[in-house]
Amino acid sequence: MENPQTSIHDFDLNLICEYFAGLERQGPGSPESTIKALSFIDNFSNELKIADLGCGTGGQTIVLAQNTTGNIIGVDRCPVFIDIFNSNAKKLNLQDRMKGIVCSMDNLPFQNGEFDLIWSEGAIANIGFEKGLNYWKDFLKKNGYIAVTYESWFTNERPTEIEKWWLDAVPEIGTIGQNILIMQKAGYVPVAAFTLPENCWIDNYFIPQKVRQEEFLRKYAGNKTVEDFIGFMRREAELYSKYKQNYGYVFYIGKKI
Repeated sequence: MENPQTSIHDFDLNLICEYFAGLERQGPGSPESTIKALSFIDNFSNELKIADLGCGTGGQTIVLAQNTTGNIIGVDRCPVFIDIFNSNAKKLNLQDRMKGIVCSMDNLPFQNGEFDLIWSEGAIANIGFEKGLNYWKDFLKKNGYIAVTYESWFTNERPTEIEKWWLDAVPEIGTIGQNILIMQKAGYVPVAAFTLPENCWIDNYFIPQKVRQEEFLRKYAGNKTVEDFIGFMRREAELYSKYKQNYGYVFYIGKKI
C-alpha cells in the first residue's frame, strides 16, 4: 500500500531529527567523495573559513576538518544534530576548529564575503538548488568556492514511478547539464561535477538504516505516523535499487566570479 506522504517534508521535523540522529550519516555520501570534491579546490590557506550548511551530525564536516586547516562552522536546524556535532568535535579534539550552530540555511547570520568555501552535502534541495546557489554566494569571498551534492537525473527520460517520487520530493530536480547551467547563471565558474558511487547510497545510507528502523518501530509500537515514516524510508531504498541508473547525487563544485 502506498503511503499518502509523498515527500519527507510531509513528516514532522522532530521525528526526522530523532531518526537520523541515531545514524552516522543523514544522507548518501562517503569520506572518499568529500575528499575528492575537496581536491578541486585550490585556494587553501591556513586561515581558510568554511561553512557547512545542513551539516547534520557532522560526518562530512569532520572529514573536512581533518583534510584542511582553518575553521569550519556547521549549520543545521535540528538542535539534536548540533549537540552530536559539537560532542563529536570535542571527542576528536577538533572543537577549536569546528563548531556547530542551530540555524536555518535560508536565514544565515554571517557577513557578506565571510567564507572561502561553502559546503553542503545532501541539503541544498531544502532551500532549492538555484535559490541556494544565489543566496549563499553573498557569503563567499571573490574566487571563493561552493561544493554541494544534489539529487540529479542521469537520463533524459525516466519511468513515471520514479519521476513522480522525485518531483514530489525535489520539484526542481534536473539533469546534470541543466544544473551546471544554473550554476553558471548564478555567477560561478563550474569547476567539476561527478556522480556519487552506489556505495554512498547502499552501504553508507540504506544499510545502516535497517537496524535503526527496527529500533524505531519497537520504540513507537502502534504509532501510525512512525510506521508511515519507516514505510516511506524503506520505499526510498526500494526505488533506488530499481531505478538507480536514472538518478543519484552529483557533487557540483563552482568558483564564485
